[in-house]
Amino acid sequence: MKVKKLETGEILSALKMPLISFLAAVAVVFVLLLLSSDNPFSALCAFFAVPFSAPYYLGTWLNSAALLAFAAVGMCISFRCSCFNLGGEGQIYLSGFVAALVLNALSGLPPFFALPTAFVAVMLASCAIGLVSGLLKIFRNINELLSSFLISSAVLPLIDYAVSGPLRDSNGMLLATPFIDKAFRLKSILKPSALNVSFFIVILVSVLAGWFLFYTRKGYELRCTGKSFSFSDYCGFDTKKLCVSSICFSAMMHGVTGFFAVAGTYFTCHEGFSAGMGWNALSVSLIARTNPFFVVPAALLLSYIITATDCAVLENSMSLNSTFLVQGIVLIVVSAQFIIERKKSASRKEKTDAA
Repeated sequence: MKVKKLETGEILSALKMPLISFLAAVAVVFVLLLLSSDNPFSALCAFFAVPFSAPYYLGTWLNSAALLAFAAVGMCISFRCSCFNLGGEGQIYLSGFVAALVLNALSGLPPFFALPTAFVAVMLASCAIGLVSGLLKIFRNINELLSSFLISSAVLPLIDYAVSGPLRDSNGMLLATPFIDKAFRLKSILKPSALNVSFFIVILVSVLAGWFLFYTRKGYELRCTGKSFSFSDYCGFDTKKLCVSSICFSAMMHGVTGFFAVAGTYFTCHEGFSAGMGWNALSVSLIARTNPFFVVPAALLLSYIITATDCAVLENSMSLNSTFLVQGIVLIVVSAQFIIERKKSASRKEKTDAA
């Protein structure tokens, strides 16, 4: 079998979105450095080099990429079914909260029992919150984009209240639940960073998700449903089931992010720990062009930008909000590109139908 040779135009098209996103982030950082640093050019050089300058920074970069990639894989699957989940922030926060509660309740038990139990509880909780949006879309025709966002917005303050009030660790200074048992904490593979086995797990998950999406019958049905509900119904595909299951899967993958954030990174559920994770995962999925095979490289790119910006904030007296500004710019850029490409595709389809 002959392998089709990639044309230069196809390669440039695939690289356009991550390249523009990266350049936009660098431009924002450079402007911030001009305003805050005495030597902005040397600071910009340090911006590129610092993630590789120490094991802590390198491990933090890879660990952050893994957390974003889990949620982004779920986003890719739901996007391919034209089901848009904007509840990532609340789903990650709820999952981390459930993981912390279950692991604290099982303190003293063997890790091989406690960790799978907490993982199952997280999967059930995150699936339930996604199921609500899916059922509302199917039976009440309520836009899942709106319902998932509103449910997430309702969940966030409730958990904030719980971790800062009745379930707060009275022995600590943080607004957080008690720290989980040391036996339940995933071991670091690059000390002193929090990098753990989740980085390798997400690579496997992204490959399996890509295989399912592009090389299985159900994956084909899901992609067809995303392109045309009417055509898929005509073909006899169970579009309602595919829609609900894709939203649930997306929510569950956000749940995996919340689980590993607690079990491998923070070891507690502190107030607002998920801030930005859901939106960054959305950016990753768009940079990857909703292709699970490209999620890990896209996550590494965005996590590199975030890690380098955090280091620039610490070393160059930049505002603490600079990282959020850079994240917002990246999200705006990739969203704009995604919308433009969708409109161009729809326009080409209309011209083809007219012809």
